[in-house]
Amino acid sequence: MRRVALSGLLGTTVEFYDFLVYGTLAALVFGDLFFPQADPTVGTIAAFGTFAAGYVARPLGGILFGHFGDRLGRKSMMLLTMTLMGCGSFLIGLLPTYDAIGVWAPVLLVALRVVQGLAIGGEWGGATLMVVEHAERTQGSRRGLWSSFTQLGAPLGSVLSAGVVTLVSTLPDDQFRSWGWRVPFLLSFVLLGVGLFVRLRIAESPLFAGVKRETSAKPPIFEVLRRPKPVLLACCVGIGAFTAQSLLTGFMISYATDNGYSRPQVLTAVTIASCVALVVLPAASALTDRVGRRPVVLAGALASAALAFPVLWLVDSGSPGLLILALVLGHGIAQSTMYGPLGALFSEMFGTKVRYTGASLGYQAATLVGAGFSPLIATSLLASNGGGSTPVSLLLCGGALITAVTVWRMPETHTDTLDSPAPVPVPRQTPAAEGIRP
Repeated sequence: MRRVALSGLLGTTVEFYDFLVYGTLAALVFGDLFFPQADPTVGTIAAFGTFAAGYVARPLGGILFGHFGDRLGRKSMMLLTMTLMGCGSFLIGLLPTYDAIGVWAPVLLVALRVVQGLAIGGEWGGATLMVVEHAERTQGSRRGLWSSFTQLGAPLGSVLSAGVVTLVSTLPDDQFRSWGWRVPFLLSFVLLGVGLFVRLRIAESPLFAGVKRETSAKPPIFEVLRRPKPVLLACCVGIGAFTAQSLLTGFMISYATDNGYSRPQVLTAVTIASCVALVVLPAASALTDRVGRRPVVLAGALASAALAFPVLWLVDSGSPGLLILALVLGHGIAQSTMYGPLGALFSEMFGTKVRYTGASLGYQAATLVGAGFSPLIATSLLASNGGGSTPVSLLLCGGALITAVTVWRMPETHTDTLDSPAPVPVPRQTPAAEGIRP
């Protein structure tokens, strides 16, 4: 169980490291390196546009790898998605800039982002389901806690990306722009090697092994979309967490540096907030095993909505200490409370035969809506509003309220088993019927 959990953690760490490194460097230098003909604001918008391109591909990746994950197995897809992710980041680190090859530079950048997006679209589902489905047979009453290991990849990837970018950003500006920005991408190859070593040593999901000979001829995506309510619910539940994550990490780096903070100050604040999330996230997930998924996610969503305006006011103060406080409250605590339980919650909403497809599609659709376009929208709103932060606060608050309303109307699932064949939340079982907990 520990080895499976470690494999899930490493996979999502690579996932978020790759995406957050890109988001950070898009905010800092990609506008100049790949879109130099545009003015600074348009260049930043274009850089975040390539960021969004990766998110657009994620639902397609969820469908593609979900199909084969539900047919061929979780493990093989986990190995393939991790390889594509790591190689995509490595190639971005080798990519010539606009000055070297002209318009082909942004074209190739977008192409690699799409490859990354496809791979990451399948990564989370495979990693999470391997952990949750193994835990069902050995630690059934602690699915929330064990699933938090895959969710920990988000703050851990943030810590690693912020630490590496902080280190290379101390280089003289000309060296940082010429070769320093490439280092974080090239280092992802190391994470890839460690992750593949661990994943090759784990066993296939026991729940999948029990049903794989019974799969129907109909593709899993048809079964999922025949009853689309769980996918729509999963998407809406995840919107708040991903909106907050995107705005309070990648976008915040651009926003804060434009408002007078130095790069090391902003990256230090992001790192501290992510370290807090490393504690809050598993604690919130473990709590859901006792009190349920709904009340914990709802509490995080309401806290995020309540903090939407104060967080931006603290950032606007110009104080490095208040910047740290803002990100700790908004990202380290409120966002982590929303995000932590999603692995177990989404897994419980679908039957084993279509779980990879259904959970991946719901999760990646939420990332597309909540995270993919939020930096782009926020930057455009700032430009049209003369730099005022009110539209960004409204965007942050709106995402959290969507999550709160959706969770309020969902059934509780933390006492359900994972053996339901239908892609809908199964009814709550009695202890005797579950056959797992005394």
